[in-house]
Amino acid sequence: MAKRKHTRKKVKRFFLFGIASVIVISLTTFTLGKYWVNIYSKYQEKKILDKELISLKEEEETLKVDVNKLQDPDYIARYAREKYLYSKDGEYILRIP
Repeated sequence: MAKRKHTRKKVKRFFLFGIASVIVISLTTFTLGKYWVNIYSKYQEKKILDKELISLKEEEETLKVDVNKLQDPDYIARYAREKYLYSKDGEYILRIP
C-alpha cells in the first residue's frame, strides 16, 4: 500500500509537471508568434515607406528644377503666356481646342 501512494504521488507530480510544461511552451510559442507578426508587419511597412521615399525624392528633384527655372524671367514670361493666356502688347491669343 505504501508503494501505491508513492506511485500515485509520482504520477500526480508528472501530470502537474506536464501541464505546467504545456502552459509554458504554449505561452512561449504565442509570444514568439506575436513578435514574428509584429516584425513582419514592420518589414512590410518599411518596404512601403521606402517606395514612398523614392517617389518623394523624385518629386523633390522635379521641384528643384522648377525652382531653378522660375529664377529666369524669360521662362516666367513664357510660362505665364502659355498657362494663363497672358499676352504681350499687340499680341493676340488664339486658343485652339
